[in-house]
Order: sequence, then C-alpha cells, then structure tokens
Amino acid sequence: MTTRRRTTALIGDDNTVVVAGKSLTWRTLHKLPQLPSPAAVLVDSGADALAALRHHAVHGTELLVATSSRVDEYMREELGESGFSIVLPDGEVTPARLKRVEESGRAWLLTSGSTGRPKRIGHTLESLTTVTADQPPRTWLLPYSPGTYAWWQVVTISLTQRDQGLVVIEPHELEDWPQIAAQHGVTAASGTPTFWRQAIYRDSEALAAIPLEQITLGGEPVDQAILDQLRDLFPKTRISWIYASSEVGASIVVHDGKAGFPRAWLQREPDPDRPMLSVQGDELVIRSPHHGAGLVGAVHTGDRVEYDGDRVLITGRLDTDEINVGGSKVSASVVRGVLLAHPSVAWARVFARKAPLVGRMVAAEVVVNESLGPITDADLVQWSSSRLPDYGVPRRIKFLDAIPQKETLKSDV
Repeated sequence: MTTRRRTTALIGDDNTVVVAGKSLTWRTLHKLPQLPSPAAVLVDSGADALAALRHHAVHGTELLVATSSRVDEYMREELGESGFSIVLPDGEVTPARLKRVEESGRAWLLTSGSTGRPKRIGHTLESLTTVTADQPPRTWLLPYSPGTYAWWQVVTISLTQRDQGLVVIEPHELEDWPQIAAQHGVTAASGTPTFWRQAIYRDSEALAAIPLEQITLGGEPVDQAILDQLRDLFPKTRISWIYASSEVGASIVVHDGKAGFPRAWLQREPDPDRPMLSVQGDELVIRSPHHGAGLVGAVHTGDRVEYDGDRVLITGRLDTDEINVGGSKVSASVVRGVLLAHPSVAWARVFARKAPLVGRMVAAEVVVNESLGPITDADLVQWSSSRLPDYGVPRRIKFLDAIPQKETLKSDV
C-alpha cells in the first residue's frame, strides 16, 4: 500500500473534538487498525468517521467514508466490484472483489441521491478544504452525516486550521443539540434550513442561548423566511448561506442576509480561482475550480433558478419545482415561500397532485407552530389566495405533527 504523510493537513491535530460527551483531540482519537486501500469505511459513530479521516490525511490512503445505513447491500457489492475493501463498524473487513491500482490521496463522496441512487464523486483533501484563509478561534457544531460534502466542509476546517474545535452531534442527539452546543461553548454552526427550522420549532429559547458568532445554511433552497427568523434570534451573528455539492464543491457563498445571490455575479470576469456562474434556460450552470475528479468544464446542476429584481433565487430541482396546472405554470418554491411567510407555519412542502380537468393541482404538507394559535387549511388557502394567482393556491393541505428530516438533515422540499 502506498503511504504518504501530509503534515500540512494536520495543523489542527491538537484541536478539541467533543464526541459522545468526551473531550478529545484529533491526535487522541482512538486509533483505527491499518486500513486497506482503497477502503469504504462504514461507520455508526462520529468518532470512527473522524478517525478514518485522520488516517486518510496521514497516510494518503484511498478512502470512502459513510454511515452504514446509507450503504445498502447492493451498493456494498458495487463498491467491492469497484476495488474497495468494505470495513464495517465492528472492524470486520470484506476484501475487494477487484484488485486495482490505488489512487493515492483520493477521497470519495456519495451524493445525496436526490436524483436517484447515490453516485461516487472523487475529490482530494485539498479540493475538499474550501476554507483556507486564517479563521478566528471557533468551536464548530458537527451535525452532518459522516462522509457527506457538508461533513467534509466542517471537518476540514478543524483539521487544517488552529483553534477550530468540533462538537459532534450523533443522530440520537439531534433533538437536544442546542443544549449540548451551549454546554460546550459552540460558536459556529452549519446546517440545512430544515435543521434550523427544527431547532426553532422545538425550542427557540434554547437555540438563542447558544453564543453563536457564525451561522451557515446550505444543502437545500434557502428562503428569506428562515434567514429572517435566524436574524431575529441572532441579531449580531454573521449568517451565511452556501451553495455546494459533491460535484462542484462550494460555489456560492452569500453573507448579506438575503435569499439568492446578486444577479451581477452572472457577469463577473473569468477568474481561475473562482466558480463561474451562468443560467441556461432555467438551470444553474457552474464552472468550478473545486469540482470533483473528471468533471471538466461547465456542470449542469439540475437546479432551477428564478430572477427577483437584482437577485437570482435557487428554487429547487428542475424536475420537481415547476407545477403545470391546466397549462399555467407555477413554482413549488414560490408557493412554499408564501406558506412559510405565514407566522404560524414552521415548515412546508409543496408538490403536484393529480386532479380532474386540469391534470395537476397544487398540494402542500405543513407543520404549524401551535403556540401561535390554531390554524386551518381554509386559513392557509385564504392567505395564499391574496398572494398567488388562483392556479397557484394549494387546494389540498395536510398538517403533519413534526418536521420530517432525513439522515442528511434535509427534507423533501
């Protein structure tokens, strides 16, 4: 096995890592046995995932890390036939079915699977380290599922920068993460809009008690409602949203508190160190220096955009955002934004439903904050009718008891 030590990647080796209530450092994380290479390391704990990452950083081994729940038997067979040894959470190793030359230093990510089965995207530790400028001392919350692009974004900050601690949140701790974050002095936290809505819905006072200096949102369309809610809770905190994916890396970063990004960014002069943004039809197209291996040139993201004055809004996937109601087209994201603007609505999903005569109708699922008073579907229809054309008003509204959230911290919106 080829090994290569990268001491520059371990600047953060003495940063604090809090996992399962224990305060450790990257250096004192429990040691994994010498991993095969290539290896797909399947984990059930944040500590094992971090240990696998550090092993990769030290030895340059070819690595894919993911939770065992994200990799089913079919995908394990596929990985084995692609040359990966499978390392299970109990340490059991299933040798690769195919012998091939190791790609030293390669880190593989699985996409979220929003367009079907997850795909493998190749990166390096360098291409995944998107924050390279010196940062003020911070303690970062790490709620993401191990091996996702967002997980890599946070852990590389801690591994490659001094004074960047981590507080790992395991899946069973998600309901209580604000208390854990406050206990350990978390000052920076990254999460999906669904993650932040969950926290506000469950206990906004506990959330506001965290001494946050940096809030980051990404992974889903970011609307003005959630940005405004976070600003109300944290008036002095920097709030950022990031458009990033396994394919194109972190490509859009906005700090001005507004949904979308400035339209002027579509006309910026070419810069080899900066992603180039364009729109073809209604689709966002990105040419990025942070792209995955083999993705050369412009990448069609599959994400739909709309213009709102001098802003470009990313509304959702092309194949699901547009709803055709009897020949009239409406954006599911626009309808969702109207519902979320209602003071009592904590979360909403908008989708098409079959209907007689017009073929499709607009339907919605919502979660309401009952502490603000009762609300009915008729109330929401009336609210929407004054803000949307008639064909865009949801005609079927289902109330859910809780905000649905996947392992990736996303929900189907």
